Amino acid sequence: MFDLTVWEWIIVLISGLLIGFAKAGIASMGILVVTIFMMLFPARESVGILLPLLIAADIFAVTYYRRSVVWRHLFSLVPWTLVGIMLGYFVLEWVTNEQLKPLVGIMVLALIVLHISREKLGDRFNELLPTSKLFTFSMGVLAGFTTMVGNASGGVMAIYLLVKGLPKKQFIGTGAWFFLFVNVIKVPFYIQLGLITTRSIAFNVWVLPAILIGAMIGVYVLKVIPQKTFQFLVLFFAAVGAIRLIIG
Repeated sequence: MFDLTVWEWIIVLISGLLIGFAKAGIASMGILVVTIFMMLFPARESVGILLPLLIAADIFAVTYYRRSVVWRHLFSLVPWTLVGIMLGYFVLEWVTNEQLKPLVGIMVLALIVLHISREKLGDRFNELLPTSKLFTFSMGVLAGFTTMVGNASGGVMAIYLLVKGLPKKQFIGTGAWFFLFVNVIKVPFYIQLGLITTRSIAFNVWVLPAILIGAMIGVYVLKVIPQKTFQFLVLFFAAVGAIRLIIG
C-alpha cells in the first residue's frame, strides 16, 4: 500500500468520486483526476494506478448507457486509435510523463480552440470536419497517444464527439464504449512497463466504492443539466485540466 497522509487519502477518495462522476456525467472532468494523481504519485506510477479505476468506471458507464451508443463513430475511430496507442507505448518507454504533460495540455487546448472555431464559423466548418477522414485519423491517433502516455484522452474524445453533434446520452454512451475498449487494450502494455503491479491493484480496491458513488451522482446530474450547459462544462473542465498539465 502507498504511504499517504490522511489528507492525501481524502483527496484520493474525492478523485474516485470524480472518476465515477466523469464516466457517467461530465466526461472531460476525468482529466482533472489525471492531474491530481500526477501530483500525489510519481508521474509514471500514477498512470498505472489510475487505469484499473478508469476501467471500473467504464464498466458502470457501459452498463448504464448500453443503448446510447453511435457505433459508426467508434468503428471509424478505433483503427487509428490503435496506431496512437502503439506510438504512445514506444514513447512511454523513453520519455517521462513530466516531459509529456505540457505537450498533452497544449494538444487539448488546441482541440478546444478547434471546437470554438467550429461554432463561430458556422455551416462550412460544420460540414467539413465531421465527415473529414483527416479529422477522424487525427482524432484517433491523438486519442490513442494521449490515453497511452497519461490517461489524458478525455479532452480529445470530448471534442471529437461534440464535433459529431451527439446529444448528451449518446455522447456519454459512445465515449464509455470507446474508453472501455482502449483502456482494456492498454493493460498488458502497462503491466509490461511495470506500471500496474499487485501493489497498485491492492490500492485500487480501496477506491472502488467512491467510484460507484460518483457514477450514480453523475447519472442524476446528466438527467437534469441542459445541453448547452453540458457542452460548456465539458469544454471548461477540459481546458482547466489542460492548463494544469501545461503549468505543472
